[in-house]
Amino acid sequence: MGAFVRTSPTDTLSLLKDLSGGVSNEIAYQSRDAEGTQSPLEPLRLRSGTCRDFAVLFAEAARVLGFAARMVSGYLFNPNHLLIGSNDRGSTHAWVDVFLPGAGWITFDPTNRSMGGANLIPVAVVRDIAQAVPISGAFIGAANAFESMDVAVEVSEL
Repeated sequence: MGAFVRTSPTDTLSLLKDLSGGVSNEIAYQSRDAEGTQSPLEPLRLRSGTCRDFAVLFAEAARVLGFAARMVSGYLFNPNHLLIGSNDRGSTHAWVDVFLPGAGWITFDPTNRSMGGANLIPVAVVRDIAQAVPISGAFIGAANAFESMDVAVEVSEL
């Protein structure tokens, strides 16, 4: 934790911003198509992880410090291709909300070292990332009846 906190003593918001920045400083973003999420310590050991791994680590660290934290799954709107975790204008993404008394739920995206919900479109809010499972199921029919599926997300300003 000492490597993540820049000043001591610190205020609550600065502590959480330092923690979020520390996660992204210590772990390299690496896209992974495999299902599931690493345990909170796995990204530290491997020095790499996906946005969902960053979010799990940050949420658990915040919880250890006594904060309420929830996982958020949704989309990252990245029209300028400047943000990490998106290959197109809209990609699935994971981040964390931390509850601060008097302020409410504050959004932290440790993958992009950001605070606040700009460019984030929430779809599911859960305590455990395993509860935010994407669509799943089974197909019964001829093997060649279903060859592929494409999903496209287009985000537009109202």
